[in-house]
Amino acid sequence: MSLAEVLEVFAAGTELPLRFCAYDGSSTGPVNAPLSLELRTPRGASYLLTAPGDLGLARAYVAGDLDVTGVHPGDPYELLRTLATELDLKRPPARVLLDVLRSVGIERLRPVAPPPQEMLPRWRRLAEGLRHSRRRDAEVIHHHYDVSNRFYELVLGESMTYTCACYPETGADLQTAQDNKHRLVFEKLRLAPGDRLLDVGCGWGAMVRYAARRGVRAVGVTLSREQAAWAQRAIAAEGLGELAAVRFGDYRGVAESGFDAVSSIGLTEHIGVHNYPGYFGFLASRLRPGGLLLNHCITRPDNTGPADAGGFIDRYVFPDGELTGSGRIITEVQDAGLEVLHEENLRHHYALTLRDWGANLVANWDAAVTEVGLATAKVWGLYMAGSRLGFASNVVQLHQVLAVRLDDVGGDCGLPLRPWWTP
Repeated sequence: MSLAEVLEVFAAGTELPLRFCAYDGSSTGPVNAPLSLELRTPRGASYLLTAPGDLGLARAYVAGDLDVTGVHPGDPYELLRTLATELDLKRPPARVLLDVLRSVGIERLRPVAPPPQEMLPRWRRLAEGLRHSRRRDAEVIHHHYDVSNRFYELVLGESMTYTCACYPETGADLQTAQDNKHRLVFEKLRLAPGDRLLDVGCGWGAMVRYAARRGVRAVGVTLSREQAAWAQRAIAAEGLGELAAVRFGDYRGVAESGFDAVSSIGLTEHIGVHNYPGYFGFLASRLRPGGLLLNHCITRPDNTGPADAGGFIDRYVFPDGELTGSGRIITEVQDAGLEVLHEENLRHHYALTLRDWGANLVANWDAAVTEVGLATAKVWGLYMAGSRLGFASNVVQLHQVLAVRLDDVGGDCGLPLRPWWTP
């Protein structure tokens, strides 16, 4: 069988939604299809056969062994949507599968080295350091966030905020939506001039600076040295040094307590589900009685599935990342002694955020490639498009959970009876 015929076997006779061409000269699918894939090398076939699913596809694509036409590498969303919704591959019977293996060659089943952008497999990382120890957390944060501050500027735009925005309407621009997200967090936390805010996993300090501009004394902490340096420069440039500070370090190193509010925006995904009790317990211990916690994180749509991320995400994007359902988040917040006041799902907003990040990457593609290299830029285009598809199709969600630390007799220190913020 040719490679095109092999694909037709897995497609089980259904019409392909795109054109496929291979290095052996074979092809299949509509000749004038708007999307096409070209498998250019035997190494690409080895990637696909030895790691079926998203990891093998990612390896072949990032390494340049699988070419795509019809979409921009900075935003291959339409390709991923087509593959997910219109291409239904099935495992053939054992006899047919044996014929397939004979056709492609047994040598294609020998694993080959992945692209250098790929992290070690989870079991190898475990052998080299305790998962979610301070050292290992610092290493994986460095892998993801210290790519290049300039690269993040090109993708994230003016706000330098790498978390879900909140769109006041679907046509709002990204900067407006990110500013609106910070306003929402600020209002939910009932912050006022003179209050003290701790922002854990603060990124480039956008929430810290937003709060400081409004008279709040804000401290942020990040495990990314590059983020901390960028944030410190931005604080100085705005003249916010008397109110704002961003530290390079682990959130567990924050010694102060008695904060009026704690925000955790996009950090919980890195903590590890089994570490939630200690995590939320620590955040609760930083609050004064009546102080508020806002936890903003990606979740699964249920509480029963595995926590581990998929192969591509774990090896290329968020090593050691784990997700669970909003029900588990709420349970752990409550078990840490906090009273949950409100929660909401912003998953559609994250799909819009990723759409706009993808558009930024497309618009700044040449500069991004110059900054980090073609392979890394392709990883990011693939990751953001895949994540956008996940939020749009309810594979993942984004929940904000608001909670209060009660006093010794169960009082909330005079919170209003109903929500006090503008949605």
